Amino acid sequence: MNEEIQFILDAAKESMEGAMSHLEKAFIKIRAGKASPVMLSGVMVDYYGSPTPLSQVSNVNTPDARTISVQPWEKSLLQEIETAITNANLGFNPMNNGEMIIINVPPLTEERRIQLVKQAKAEAEDAKVSIRSARQDANKELRALEVSEDRLKNSELDVQDLTDIFSKKVDDILHAKEGEIMKV
Repeated sequence: MNEEIQFILDAAKESMEGAMSHLEKAFIKIRAGKASPVMLSGVMVDYYGSPTPLSQVSNVNTPDARTISVQPWEKSLLQEIETAITNANLGFNPMNNGEMIIINVPPLTEERRIQLVKQAKAEAEDAKVSIRSARQDANKELRALEVSEDRLKNSELDVQDLTDIFSKKVDDILHAKEGEIMKV
């Protein structure tokens, strides 16, 4: 019986860690002023009729803190890449110099910083919802087991402790990201 309870706790913890992993990936895409190749990670280029990630058809670099350069492996893709970046609606204005595409990352305005903080808070809330959902699922599975009332209560408390730990982690990561975004 203890093995089943431990299995349920481990599954809940794994699910909560998945929510944290997803949150960290989402936060990487929220820019905080510095240029990063990750900013273009969601851009898909029409490569001979099939949508392909930008990183698979070009070399994406950051020569300095405010510039992203995209060097396609085939010059014929310059126009496609430029169109894909524009259509991705990232707020960038790509410049094509015939060799590569250069993107100047504008400094964030106060208004844009506030929007990014709201976006970060929404992502954090989604992570917390996932964590609470994992708690709910674990508690449901625990109640389905034929265990004593005391063992059930103790197991539910363990699940709640896990939930509290992961919720605190989400709050800490959000606080750090807000500071990063609002820092001028």
